[in-house]
Amino acid sequence: MMYMKKIFLVEDEKNLSDLLVSYLTNAEYNVITFNNGLDAKNAISEKPSLWILDIMLPGIDGYSLIKEIKNNTPEIPVIFMSARSAELDRVIGLEMGSDDYLPKPFLPRELVLRVNRILKNKKSKQGEIAVSLGPYIFHRQKRVIINNSEEITLTVKEYDILEFLITNRGTAISRTEIIDNIWGTDYFGSERVVDDTLRRLRKKVHNLPLETVYGYGYMLKME
Repeated sequence: MMYMKKIFLVEDEKNLSDLLVSYLTNAEYNVITFNNGLDAKNAISEKPSLWILDIMLPGIDGYSLIKEIKNNTPEIPVIFMSARSAELDRVIGLEMGSDDYLPKPFLPRELVLRVNRILKNKKSKQGEIAVSLGPYIFHRQKRVIINNSEEITLTVKEYDILEFLITNRGTAISRTEIIDNIWGTDYFGSERVVDDTLRRLRKKVHNLPLETVYGYGYMLKME
């Protein structure tokens, strides 16, 4: 039997939860549901392939839950959903480490496309396992940045953007090109998602040799 990637869906609205489970199951994912934040928090150690979180939850809210998830399993991607202020929730969610955001209402098929994009099987990366980035080492196998003896863990999107910029090192890359390659051409959100993700990365890695190309995008500087 083919292995089915496991998704944890945290949504307290039963009708919506059942609908999303139906679509994700048809896309050949194994979906485990939670209707409150506390039960989901207790399942963090089970390490699913991906989390889908509503922000407004009984028990503990999605913000508190993603903090626990990223503190314990920072390598596991998270998609946020919210029916509240989309712009504010999107920014806060990205700052806390979410890998994607969907404002309610949305089409279930769109969620499936986002999940497919994040969990797609990637081809083997070419090039060196360890790459020098100024005072840091970018380690592909561990998916971390090494600063002396400290390992700085990256979220899925932080890693993917940095990998893409390393591949195109010394070349200015537009925000649109980054979105098309990292989030996919079917992404419908704002280009600010690139700025938000890289701002979060820069907080972790202060001396990253990354230049902002005003009005265009970003460039990882050659050494």
